[in-house]
Amino acid sequence: MEINSETLEWRDAYKLLIGSILPRPIAFVSTIDEKGTGNAAPFSFFTAICANPMLVCFSPMRRGSDGAKKDTLVNIETTGQFVINIVSEEMAVQMNDCGIEYAPEIDEMERVGLTKEPSIKIKAPRIRESLVHLECELYQVLHFGEKPGAGSLVIGKVIQVHIKDELFNNGRIDTAKLHPIGRMAGNTFTDPLARMFDMVRRMEER
Repeated sequence: MEINSETLEWRDAYKLLIGSILPRPIAFVSTIDEKGTGNAAPFSFFTAICANPMLVCFSPMRRGSDGAKKDTLVNIETTGQFVINIVSEEMAVQMNDCGIEYAPEIDEMERVGLTKEPSIKIKAPRIRESLVHLECELYQVLHFGEKPGAGSLVIGKVIQVHIKDELFNNGRIDTAKLHPIGRMAGNTFTDPLARMFDMVRRMEER
């Protein structure tokens, strides 16, 4: 199958992206607006950038209906702060429910029964049910288009990390105890513990 991506309608291009780039980690981003109303939304276009400085990024797409910015992006541009809450299997349902497009005045965390917890260095709240939190200050945001299907790249500098004590051992996070989930295509998610194997990188012969 050969597909000319430049002729695709954006929804079809989106389906190809989420069907080929997988599994994808989930950034469950919590923010507040200038009035102090909380917001939480999941984004599966998410990854780390580098360790020094400690940078992460995620990409919120524009709303498919009118191309407007999503509340998460508006809040981050207004306050310059956000928290990435890592999603464990135990909180998957609430995370998924936060993906519904609520009105800006609705606090998704309160609506779905998640617990807000104060951050240490920023005003945006953490989600207590998450086992790992990354407090971030906005480092840079880049915009790509303004129509439905367009998106932005939000880069955050991690300024505080929270890890549940039982997960942390010798500077490492225990993946088995974290129970993280990832996003596949459509409504499918994956648990990386379903099949895990190790590979030692062989030294290149010289």
